[in-house]
Amino acid sequence: MFIKDVNEDISLRILSIRDAEALFQITDQSREHLRQWLPWVDETKTVEDSRSFIKNSFQLYADGTGLTTGIFYQEVLVGVAGFNKYDWKNRIGYIGYWLASAYQGHGIMTKTVHTLVDYAFHELELNRIDIRAAKENKRSRSIPERLGFTEEGVIRQGEWLYDHYVDHVIYGMLKREWAKVEHPPTGK
Repeated sequence: MFIKDVNEDISLRILSIRDAEALFQITDQSREHLRQWLPWVDETKTVEDSRSFIKNSFQLYADGTGLTTGIFYQEVLVGVAGFNKYDWKNRIGYIGYWLASAYQGHGIMTKTVHTLVDYAFHELELNRIDIRAAKENKRSRSIPERLGFTEEGVIRQGEWLYDHYVDHVIYGMLKREWAKVEHPPTGK
C-alpha cells in the first residue's frame, strides 16, 4: 500500500473503496470548476462511478502501470494526484492532478507534486517527469512552473473537452535538473 506524508498537514495514499463517498462528494461539489479542464466529470454521476474509478486505480498500481493517490489535508480527502502512466522503457512518469475548488490557492498541490517528483526520481529511479495542462488552465500550469519545470511546447488541440478542443502545454523535468532546482519549502 502506498502512503506518503507530504508534510504534517498533507498526506498521499492509495484510495480505497471506503473513500468512494468522499471522492464523489468532492467531485460533485467541484463539478463546475473541474468540468472546464477534465473530460471525465460528466461520466461521474454516482458514488458507484467513483468506486469504479478507485478499483481501476488500484489495478493500475497493482500492475505497476500508474499510481493514483488521494490527497488528504488534515485527514480530509481534498483531491487526487499521481502518475497517470509510467513508461518504464523510457523511465518517464506522467503526472496528473486535481484539487477540490474549496482547497485551491493554499499550496497543497505544489507541495503534493513536489513530493511525487521526489518519489519518482529517488525511489522509482525515473529519468523524466511530464506534466500536461490545458493552455488556458493557469492554475494547473502554475504548478510545474513554480517547481522549475521546462515548458517544452504546445500540442495543438490535444484534448477534446465535451464540445471543443483545448491545446495542451507540455512541461518536463529531468532527474539531473531536479537536483539543481531550488525547491520551495514543503512545510506547513
